[in-house]
Amino acid sequence: MTRDPGAAAAVRLPARQNLADDIHEALKAMVMDHAIAPGERMNVYALSRQLGVSQTPLREALARLEADGLVVKASLRGYFVAPLISRTEFEDLFEFRLLIEPWSAARAAERCGPEEHDELRAELASCTDVPDGGEYAAYKAVAAHDHRFHTLVARLSGNVNMPSTFERTNCHLHIFRLFYQTYVGTAAIEEHNAVTDAIVAGDPDAAAAAMRHHIESSRTRLRDAFN
Repeated sequence: MTRDPGAAAAVRLPARQNLADDIHEALKAMVMDHAIAPGERMNVYALSRQLGVSQTPLREALARLEADGLVVKASLRGYFVAPLISRTEFEDLFEFRLLIEPWSAARAAERCGPEEHDELRAELASCTDVPDGGEYAAYKAVAAHDHRFHTLVARLSGNVNMPSTFERTNCHLHIFRLFYQTYVGTAAIEEHNAVTDAIVAGDPDAAAAAMRHHIESSRTRLRDAFN
């Protein structure tokens, strides 16, 4: 009996990139929710069976998480979940942010025009509600907004090194991994609005002050988690 070639064509497999993204997000959620504990080895074989995927896209996803700083690869031992940031690393991270982000906001206020103002407003409009869920999946969109907003302000400063310098810290991932329920309260979103208002008004001093207030307030809100 001749096989109908059209029957095989009717089967639609997920696009490779979509599959890779899905695996990356699934592993990321496990790490962020501590379903795989900090410092724990990530068993590739077990994860492959659990997610129902082959090891090739799984290892690609692990490599992406390594680039994010969420997992570390040990020679001849495999992948491990990265340890949580320490109190000292937390303080250092916020000191770094206080050095560069108020300056970026001030520069953005000096140089941005209507097109850039629309970019900022559109980013604020992408996230207006704080979720009620207790897992990272509920906060993923807010975490992505927070990262995009701060990266956008860095880019709008006009300094070509600023966005990449900020990105390399992966600070938002590490902060959200510890505190996403605390960090993404309505206060943080209101503070983003205040930074945007100052930039749109073309007031560099107010923009720097609003960004400094946002970062210092975030640091104060999150410090309690170390107590």
